[in-house]
Amino acid sequence: MYLGVGLYVRNSAQAVELYKAAFGLELGYHVLNDDGSYFHSELMKDGNEICSVVEANKPNSGGNPVQLGFTFQTKEELERAYELLKDGGTVDLEICELPWSPCAACVTDRFGVNWFLSLPQHRPSEDFKPSDCG
Repeated sequence: MYLGVGLYVRNSAQAVELYKAAFGLELGYHVLNDDGSYFHSELMKDGNEICSVVEANKPNSGGNPVQLGFTFQTKEELERAYELLKDGGTVDLEICELPWSPCAACVTDRFGVNWFLSLPQHRPSEDFKPSDCG
């Protein structure tokens, strides 16, 4: 299992440049929106992902710009966590397939923590565009 951190910010392109300079990070795998902001970006240090930076499209619940990502080994584990976390919380993305994960969901739990739940991820094809994702 893997716990990752996603940062949802306005002006994501500027944020990526700041974090690269401040922490000596490198831009890894990334997907740009049409306006040059980041649909997804991975900031790396010594080959390890430190965090991802994403353009905030809407205000996050409770003003929390951080999303924790948890990778499960089985769909059953993911579904169990999803059911527990959505109780008293808000579903931001129902369980679905995404270009980089065969099964994923986004939930803000009753404490205001944003979660991205997924099975092991893979890279989408090179011609993937953010508009391909429902």
